[in-house]
Amino acid sequence: MKKILIIYPHFPPSNLAGVHRARLFAQHLPSFGWEPTILTVHEKYYEEKLDFNLKKLLPVDLRIEKVNAFSVKKFRLIGDIGLRGFFQLYKKAKQLLKNENYDFLYIPIPSFYCALLGRMLNASTLIKYGIDYIDPWVHTFPGSNKLFSRHWFSTKLAQFLEPIAIKNVSLITGVAEGYYQPVLERNPHLKNIITGAMPYGGEVKDHEIIQSLNIKPYLFQKKENKLQLVYAGAMLPKAYKPLEKIFEAIVVNKSLFDNVEFYFIGTGKIANDAESYNIKPLAEKHGLWNDIVFEYPARIPYLDVLVHLNIADGVFILGSTEPHYTPSKVYQAILSGKSLFAILHSQSSAVKVIRNANAGVVIDFNGEKELEKIKNIFVDNFIQYRQFLSIFKKEQVNAILFLEFSAYEVTKKLASLIDLNVAT
Repeated sequence: MKKILIIYPHFPPSNLAGVHRARLFAQHLPSFGWEPTILTVHEKYYEEKLDFNLKKLLPVDLRIEKVNAFSVKKFRLIGDIGLRGFFQLYKKAKQLLKNENYDFLYIPIPSFYCALLGRMLNASTLIKYGIDYIDPWVHTFPGSNKLFSRHWFSTKLAQFLEPIAIKNVSLITGVAEGYYQPVLERNPHLKNIITGAMPYGGEVKDHEIIQSLNIKPYLFQKKENKLQLVYAGAMLPKAYKPLEKIFEAIVVNKSLFDNVEFYFIGTGKIANDAESYNIKPLAEKHGLWNDIVFEYPARIPYLDVLVHLNIADGVFILGSTEPHYTPSKVYQAILSGKSLFAILHSQSSAVKVIRNANAGVVIDFNGEKELEKIKNIFVDNFIQYRQFLSIFKKEQVNAILFLEFSAYEVTKKLASLIDLNVAT
């Protein structure tokens, strides 16, 4: 069996979303002839709240190597775990690559600084390496053009470091093609490189284990006289304008939503801060807070999210004015046996998937220029969704269309790309 070293500084019991990328790859890679080793930072150096239930999702025979990192307990000059553990990760990775017969090195990012490890380890050991874009590295944030601001500095640093990290890269993958396509355009020498887009992928076993753990919902309880929809996860930066149009439509037709509740979970500005609201100010502005709209800003454990999906009546999916949304959340929603009410960019691959699979109702719009369309047709589409929900059975969903978004199939694609890379 070929051997792959995956460097990702966060891993269970970290509760950050990115850990599931490395976790699910590691779970399924052996099925395709690859034996994974995870190289990560020891959890005692993590700042986020730990979720030890996540360790129950790991393969029992998965090899995990942990290194120390610089602490932030006394002086928090640097928060990024990839930077705090950078030299320790490099030292351990170099040792593993030199002493054992690894065939490939794979580095999901962020932490973006870890991408530099690929270039350094390639120089010292000649190992081929790949970088996986969970998020874009060079990205324009609000305020990025404000001279010497934090976002301006971050953008300039990313523009400087990324070309260094990818100089000798052999494989580039990402959650969506849009996350890495600009990288190829900025770096013409990569035009013939092997690439591939793969969403996170859903895992059936994650939903099955909930029963054995006996986790109870605690953010909200099931109400028989209410239609409860859940949005779980961080808000996309350009999702707020579509959301405001939704709220505007609800206000004009508020009587139609008297028995509807939207729950936003884990949407806060700061992952572990229960008071770092993102949705609340917008809901208060439109008079919907604690009536129709509720927010629990802090990130809660992954399996706890699945529990709350299970008691909800449906799942609310909100994309953005950018077309890069991928169906990861969609697949998790279907695995929880729920129907979807979605607002997505017309170019999102999730639009076609949801409709063809008969999994819910979708409002699609063409970015910034069609924001008013959302407001104009929201109510009619929501009425249609309520009718859909009244007869929905999870057995009616065309599960075959979702197979390509399962963690198994996503990993199969990754393995094929690595095989092709190693063979060349």
